[in-house]
Amino acid sequence: MSNTGITVGGIEIKPGSSATIDVPMASLYSHAPMSLPVQVICGKRHGPTLFVSAALHGDEINGVEIIRRLLRLPQLGKLRGTLLAIPIVNVYGFVSRSRYLPDRRDLNRSFPGSDHGSMAARLAELFMKEIVIKCNYGIDLHTAAVHRDNLPQIRANLDDPETSRLAHAFHVPVLLNANIRDGSLRQVAAEEGIPVLLYEAGEALRFDEHSIRAGVKGIVAVMRELNMLPASRLPKRNEPTVARASTWVRAGRSGILRAAVSLGARVRKNDVIGVIADPFGQQELEVLASAAGIIIGRTNLPLVNEGEGLFHIARFESTKLAEDSVEAFQADDLPIHPDLDIEPPIV
Repeated sequence: MSNTGITVGGIEIKPGSSATIDVPMASLYSHAPMSLPVQVICGKRHGPTLFVSAALHGDEINGVEIIRRLLRLPQLGKLRGTLLAIPIVNVYGFVSRSRYLPDRRDLNRSFPGSDHGSMAARLAELFMKEIVIKCNYGIDLHTAAVHRDNLPQIRANLDDPETSRLAHAFHVPVLLNANIRDGSLRQVAAEEGIPVLLYEAGEALRFDEHSIRAGVKGIVAVMRELNMLPASRLPKRNEPTVARASTWVRAGRSGILRAAVSLGARVRKNDVIGVIADPFGQQELEVLASAAGIIIGRTNLPLVNEGEGLFHIARFESTKLAEDSVEAFQADDLPIHPDLDIEPPIV
């Protein structure tokens, strides 16, 4: 069955063709024009329409590299359906290396937006109108905030069977059944009946090679699950483990943190996972794990204030199974495709 064309930014892309489209956005106060860059690949054969977006927060750049590598994959020549790739959604924040827009609003708390609202609301409305509502599925790529690091993980509404199916197909070690936040892209997409996976991995303003490779592999696996790409002949990797809850361990006092556990580490309740001291070492406070589980996020900055989140612990029915899944993932070199694996890794 033949595919149908799609129109983005007033430009029609017909089946069997692709285009890079610059959708106009609000200009800068310097009068410099700004646009939302979108790469559209419209396959010849019928299939779902999927958007893959990154840099919704302008300083979260791992996803930009993930999409660059995704678009270079030879497999896309066999695409069924349509792929919309948006490597930089928050162009304003990306240019200024900031999480936020110039109006200091968080784009991922501004959906569905309004064409008469704030700058963030207008960009959210544009993204909904030109991208989201034209798609059947979405994958949104994120990292931790500045000075924080996240273990590769999928956050999604795992109580929805279709979303859960795609989350398991992504094959990262941890799936987190995360609540939908008001004003988020996931929330408004769900209201439109569009399942969206949120991929979290790495740190803001940093590239992480393993996280990038896992992201590319995961997107391709989801596209295969949706029959947008031919099935893989390789054996399936270990099944991910589902965390139904997570908790942050916060600083009990201000000081200088000496972390004792790394990302992916298994911890037991009341394990010492760090120590906070004053500069003289005269007063020290042990940081204890508040629950048994796996470290899926942590601060990289030793200078901490009272109340700051230090370690993010995901809790599982079987922490041992989760540990095995994480160890297998961390040991995997995550080959992508012979044409891309000759590209030197980012170090």
